Amino acid sequence: MTLVVADYDDAIDFYVHGLGFTLTEDTDMGGGKRWVVVTPSGGGGAGLLLAQASGAAQVASVGHQTGGRVMGFLHTDDFARDHARMTAAGVTFLEAPRTEPYGVVVVFQDLYGNRWDLIEPPAPAQ
Repeated sequence: MTLVVADYDDAIDFYVHGLGFTLTEDTDMGGGKRWVVVTPSGGGGAGLLLAQASGAAQVASVGHQTGGRVMGFLHTDDFARDHARMTAAGVTFLEAPRTEPYGVVVVFQDLYGNRWDLIEPPAPAQ
């Protein structure tokens, strides 16, 4: 999945240090372009290609790529741990954590305002 960002390094800092993602690739493509991929730690989930905006349309889309809807779902096996780590890293949460039939969830935003869910699915029935 591609995410248009305002600045490569700011986005890397947020996703790696704020959300705990792994910087999988950062290749200079020349002309100011880079191929930057971050992935959720633990090896699960899709990679996120961070593409620095170029041109008015892309710049205008930064932070609004899903029209205010939740863009991504970050699954965790320890909600309390990851919520505390993300809070300490300065991640902005838009609500208090809540329990839903699909698990414990909270909406947060990335550094540009795109919305994400942090979710810990319920334990499988025994």
